[in-house]
Amino acid sequence: MNFFRSLKKKPTTPFKAIGGQVITNAIAETFYDIMEGDPLAADLMAIHPKPLTRIREVFALYLTMWLGGPNTYEEQFGHPRLRARHLPFTVTPVLKEQWMYCMRKAIFKHVPDKTLANRILASLNELAEHMINTKD
Repeated sequence: MNFFRSLKKKPTTPFKAIGGQVITNAIAETFYDIMEGDPLAADLMAIHPKPLTRIREVFALYLTMWLGGPNTYEEQFGHPRLRARHLPFTVTPVLKEQWMYCMRKAIFKHVPDKTLANRILASLNELAEHMINTKD
């Protein structure tokens, strides 16, 4: 069952369940800190535009919306169209795994409820899988 569909039975969103904007922003910041500093994410870091200041902000807005928080991302940028936005970049299974590596570390750092963290990560993994546009 899809994680977000299962939450419809409960009066909350993943955004609220993890602690709202403060935690969502912390996850986004930690994600990019890991990507910048961990050699296991070097290939992923190499394809990102520098400096990362703006992409950190945009990602936090997207993650907020994706988790069920305020829709500021879509208000500012329109529909995410993530696959289309990623088509100019070569996204391989290896890069997807590096992205998930950074995201796992960020989520587990800021979401103490491991069941919730794993459910969010499972949904993010599906999303990341959809971004792959080139085989290794």
